Amino acid sequence: MKRSYVLAATLCLLAVAWVSCAGPAQKSAENAPSSAETEKLLAQKRAARKKADEAAMAQLVTVDYPCSFDKSMQKARCYFAKGDSPRPLLVALHTWSYTCKSSCAHFAKYCIEHNWNMIYPDFRGPNWTPQACGSDAVVSDIADAVAYMKQKARVDDARVYLMGGSGGGHAALLLAARRPDLWTAVSAWCAISDIAAWHDQCIVRERGYADHIRKACGGDPSKDASAREEARKRSPLTYMESASRVVLDISTGIHDGHNFAGRNGSVPVSHTLNAFNALARPADRISPEDIAYMTKEQKIPAKFGPPEADPALGEKTVLFRRQSNLARVTLFEGGHDLIPYAGMEWLSRQKRNAPPDWSTGKKAGTGSVELTK
Repeated sequence: MKRSYVLAATLCLLAVAWVSCAGPAQKSAENAPSSAETEKLLAQKRAARKKADEAAMAQLVTVDYPCSFDKSMQKARCYFAKGDSPRPLLVALHTWSYTCKSSCAHFAKYCIEHNWNMIYPDFRGPNWTPQACGSDAVVSDIADAVAYMKQKARVDDARVYLMGGSGGGHAALLLAARRPDLWTAVSAWCAISDIAAWHDQCIVRERGYADHIRKACGGDPSKDASAREEARKRSPLTYMESASRVVLDISTGIHDGHNFAGRNGSVPVSHTLNAFNALARPADRISPEDIAYMTKEQKIPAKFGPPEADPALGEKTVLFRRQSNLARVTLFEGGHDLIPYAGMEWLSRQKRNAPPDWSTGKKAGTGSVELTK
């Protein structure tokens, strides 16, 4: 009988212990939002973001500005900073397949909040015509956009910035190299640095951008000498050493160029790494073997070790970062992404004739923008 009491008491204590341990977990599970509630919250966030984007776009004005290349008038969207004091200027660039009619809310919201001037030029539209895709007209149009804003707005000459992603990243690198005199600093994201190489990569991956390049260059760069020369002239790598006078930040997601999170990334990370190498000291350059490994395996070699975290990138963890001369390269956990806040927060700390500020950001922004085209 005594043994039965002992056994009963033991079982009772075990039951109490189980309840005390399981209770909080069970209560937490009961209080966790259901999938329907989660989707509702996400829908509310999307609606709020859409509303904020529309409000920002409504404050922009569409202008026609003079372009010296062919004496034409080209369109752009602009925001003019308030007040009488000179304010920074951001030249923001659209992506590969778009025009200045596309949304630039991710740029505009920051500029409006911080009272920056902004221009979002067309620079000859989508990159499938000879007039677009890094042509001399593109270079001239973007330079003329700066001149227009300096004429029409109160611009702080010490803080003139350039930023773009994907096709806009390609143009940002190109303008950093061909017109380094214009910029205080340049932020390029998931950029194409070699048009001929990208053409061949797009053929292998069956991406339509290869057809765009053939139309812009007048033929297949891998087969036609004239088209190959056009591709060379339209490639930032051709001129990259001239960008050595510009403070330049080049970033991309490690999974770009691969299928990732339901998206088909279009620009391999080799384009970003090769652009950095063209500006880096010999001892700081990334070896061809390491570039090939990172591009193919979507991983960072263990020998590099973890970099310092950067709060400005938010949920996008920094995987690899290196700085040399006036250039920095960053690979983060992500795909074909532009992180607007991180780019503009970094630009805001750069000033002409002052040493570059490579410190990490102070806070996370509002997230990344998936650049699908």
